[in-house]
Amino acid sequence: MGLVGLFTALLVSWAGVQPALWGTTPLPQIGAPAPEFELPDQSGQVRRLADFRGKWVVLYFYPRDFTAGCTIEARRFQQDLPKFRTLGAEIVGVSADSVDSHRRFCSAEGLQFPLLSDPEGTVSRAYGSWTGEMALRNTFLIDPEGILRAIDPIVNPSRHSAEVLAQLQELAQAG
Repeated sequence: MGLVGLFTALLVSWAGVQPALWGTTPLPQIGAPAPEFELPDQSGQVRRLADFRGKWVVLYFYPRDFTAGCTIEARRFQQDLPKFRTLGAEIVGVSADSVDSHRRFCSAEGLQFPLLSDPEGTVSRAYGSWTGEMALRNTFLIDPEGILRAIDPIVNPSRHSAEVLAQLQELAQAG
């Protein structure tokens, strides 16, 4: 997590401050139930947060399929997917792209985790990750009971997966 991300996380966790960070809605509260979602993945299957109960969820929002930063971030999550699964975690990506775009992106990049299509930004808004046109690059760690445990509001796609993995290891050991 960079200095800005660390500062924001500290504000959110210590003071309860909820900056919108360029989004149209505030970020949800750490320690509160994560906002529910129900969106189709790259195969058209509807996925709900409740489907992942009993597992950690790395819910990451990203702007667009096939763009440089989003491709790097997805590749890193795919590369680290076995490590996340060893910790009992699932990776779930969300963007405004269509189911078809996600299908092509997953096929091109060999992604083996769900990418959810949120063209209207409904779920992105619930997580404070909507610009009005696309999702912001934000990540949320949700515990096996559905409680939001961490927010990474500003991320570097190249090293983000490793940072989230370290965060998850720390949270899993503490819990």
